[in-house]
Amino acid sequence: MDVDSSAAAPSTDAPARTPNQGVLFAQKPNFQPLKAHEISDGQIQFRKISVPPHRYNPLKKSWLEIYTPIYDKMKIDIRMNLRSRRVELKTRPDTPDISNLQKCADFVHAFMLGFDVIDADALLRLDELYVESFEIKDVKTLRGEHLSRAIGRLSGKGGRTKHAIENATRTRIVIADTKIHILGSFASIKVARDSLCSLILGSPAAKVYSKLRTVSARLAESF
Repeated sequence: MDVDSSAAAPSTDAPARTPNQGVLFAQKPNFQPLKAHEISDGQIQFRKISVPPHRYNPLKKSWLEIYTPIYDKMKIDIRMNLRSRRVELKTRPDTPDISNLQKCADFVHAFMLGFDVIDADALLRLDELYVESFEIKDVKTLRGEHLSRAIGRLSGKGGRTKHAIENATRTRIVIADTKIHILGSFASIKVARDSLCSLILGSPAAKVYSKLRTVSARLAESF
């Protein structure tokens, strides 16, 4: 079979492309951002948070304050399962970001730990907030009256010591029996935890206050 050589050979009569003419590229495709349910292949994501017995009544009173920002702002479905006593969260087709589900779970979990709704709501608005928990026995093994005195040193008269640490470190602290929960940024939690540990170990409040002033001033300079 004969092949026409004139058809296969490039034409020498075509004008040569000069450097000033530029090179034509194909137009870049414009892809729309994926939605939350499309990232997970259309599967609905769930979170379940258990409700402790002592937080059941506060949850009933504050349910509307918890429900409104989660459903309206974060676009996450929420319901209370009365049989299993759990708060259940799930994504919706119009959920703008899949990370909203975890933020809502952290928000509800913080409320269950004892934080006020106003304080826990910061977890929905800010990204660099965390909740850290530890027990007094993790710092020092105390029993009987020694444990009661340590808890009293953490709170102070009328909660004065706890409020002073919260204001100086820009955190929120919940003292639930022997468990301590701290809500704040990473650096603020570290300062507040060090102050609480010093009180547990027996340091007087005045000494902790003076150290707290120095560290909080250093934190304010960094911000």
